[in-house]
Amino acid sequence: MDCPSHRAVRYGCFSLFLSAAVGLIHYLSNLSKGRLILWCYFIWYLVVLVRYFDPSPRLWLTSLGLSLIIGFALFVSTTAAGEKKLKLERWQVIRLFMMPFCVSSFSALVKGKGFILIFSPNLDEILIAVGLCGVLCGAVAVLKRRRAAADMSTQVTRRML
Repeated sequence: MDCPSHRAVRYGCFSLFLSAAVGLIHYLSNLSKGRLILWCYFIWYLVVLVRYFDPSPRLWLTSLGLSLIIGFALFVSTTAAGEKKLKLERWQVIRLFMMPFCVSSFSALVKGKGFILIFSPNLDEILIAVGLCGVLCGAVAVLKRRRAAADMSTQVTRRML
């Protein structure tokens, strides 16, 4: 028989999981096309990272250094280079630094591996990346349709009242 503290821990974990799932569903149902494209890029990067991972500190430190230099230049060019100062959101700033990191590490990971542009010579790897992007896009489409239907139902109900 479980003691009350174990039940409380299980309930807390379930509650945390449920809260995270609801947050994820909300995020995905409101995801813009631009951000969906960025997520697909990231999925592609992760598939390559998992397949061709290299633990060399030199590769990751070089990518980090390039990320800082190029990210700072991108930050300056988007916020302070024009006549009007622009305030970026936190995730926009993070992406300015993350993209150069991903590009430089991707390039280093696939060097000499037979890639053509960003495409692996192994069709299975391409299909995995495309499939994962397809699953994400499909899930987002379904959630957006459900949200639109719920919004329409709410509007109809309000008009009736």
